Amino acid sequence: MLKKRSFSLSGHRTSVALEVEFWAVIESQAKKSGRSLAALVGEIDRERGARPLASALRLRALAAAMHRT
Repeated sequence: MLKKRSFSLSGHRTSVALEVEFWAVIESQAKKSGRSLAALVGEIDRERGARPLASALRLRALAAAMHRT
């Protein structure tokens, strides 16, 4: 099931739909780093290059999950 979130990134509103499991990992990363979810998504957005934001978020969540085990 996809969950849609909306953010202001680089001065414009955008929304991203991800599976709830990916959002859970991203939210956990934000909390552990002491940042808001919007701040972490903004960082990922700035670093993603030409990759779609949803893909960049999924890859960040995957990397975080892989480092947990």
